[in-house]
Amino acid sequence: MHNEKAELRTRLLAERRAGSARSREAAAAALAGHAAGLAEPGQTVAAYVSVGAEPGTGPLLDALAERGVRVLLPVLLADNDLDWARYEGPDALAPATRGLLEPTGPRLGPDAVTAASVVLLPGLAVDRHGLRLGRGGGSYDRVLARLARAGAHPLLATLLYEGELLDSVPAEPHDLPVDAAVTPSGVHRLGPRGRAGGGGPKG
Repeated sequence: MHNEKAELRTRLLAERRAGSARSREAAAAALAGHAAGLAEPGQTVAAYVSVGAEPGTGPLLDALAERGVRVLLPVLLADNDLDWARYEGPDALAPATRGLLEPTGPRLGPDAVTAASVVLLPGLAVDRHGLRLGRGGGSYDRVLARLARAGAHPLLATLLYEGELLDSVPAEPHDLPVDAAVTPSGVHRLGPRGRAGGGGPKG
């Protein structure tokens, strides 16, 4: 299972790096148009700052803020757990470890994520059952466990490029599914909280 995941990660990362800057920019704009509608004004979204060839989140963060959505961004702790701070605009982001950009505002604590109505989880692929292939660091496994302990049930969504919503991804018993995948073509509801087997684009 580990080898299967590693091989798929390697292939997907190579495909992302092969994309052009123009195609990434267009994808980021399309993702913002779809994903911003997942939350209503006054709600909280736990998001993240994209790095490298990841589907871009910059336009989405600003679109959420403009809608009056409270946006939380992760701060990586030494043990790979995540603290959170509020997004206050691109000028309030600073370089951190592992090439990340992190918010400079007050830390709100790891439990701040439990107040979110929507949690965006980075990933390399999601399958039609909602199983997500992450990078293997385990940070978001901790987030999901924290949400479960708190009895919190936010919408869980992963931002992807077209072609990264797969029929299946290798999964282990502890892997928890997400509810939706957002691609440039729309929002695809997955698993028991959506339409089993996936759905078509929705704005």
